[in-house]
Parts: sequence; structure tokens; C-alpha cells
Amino acid sequence: MSNRRASAEQPTVIEFYWRPGCPFCAALRRPLRRSGLPVREINIWTSPSAAAGVRAAAGGNETVPTVFVGEHAMVNPRSRELEAAVREFAPALLDHVRPTEPRRRLWPFRR
Repeated sequence: MSNRRASAEQPTVIEFYWRPGCPFCAALRRPLRRSGLPVREINIWTSPSAAAGVRAAAGGNETVPTVFVGEHAMVNPRSRELEAAVREFAPALLDHVRPTEPRRRLWPFRR
């Protein structure tokens, strides 16, 4: 797969395995990109070794998105699950997070 470090070392990047046309991948990619966390995006359709790594993490299936935070693998995680994993397994990555901008409210009259 890729050059993941031994579990004793802090990961330097989140590995995000995806494939084209996957709506779940697109849904997770948006908050991940906005977060400012260092992410390596890997298309499993262009990398047989990446697809094999996803199958190993996902019980033999090529289920994406599959995300690795160091040695910790998550199959189709929610952004909150990913955030919790970063806090637990790679807290140093949080130093890269950009301050969030206030979101534009869709319903300006609702309080």
C-alpha cells in the first residue's frame, strides 16, 4: 500500500482512499479538505496495491471511503469519527487545522 509508519510514530498525513463516482467519498472529501489537515488522496482504481490495502481493511471488500490515521483504519467513517480518530491517534496533525470561517446561514431568519 503506502508508506505508513509504525504505530509508535506520529502519522504525518491522513490517507484517504476513494474511487471516482463514489458519493460517500465526495461527502467526506469536502469537510476533510476544508479542515486543513494533511491528506493524501489515493484513487483505488489507479493503484492495485491501494485497492488491496482497502480490501484488507474492509473485510475483503473495496469499500470506500477508507481512511487511515496511522495504522488505524476506518471504513466509510463520518467526519466526526475521523476527527475523533485524529485526536486519539495523531493529535499532532491538529496543528495543521485552519481556523474555520463562519458558515453562511441558509435560513437567515431562523434562530
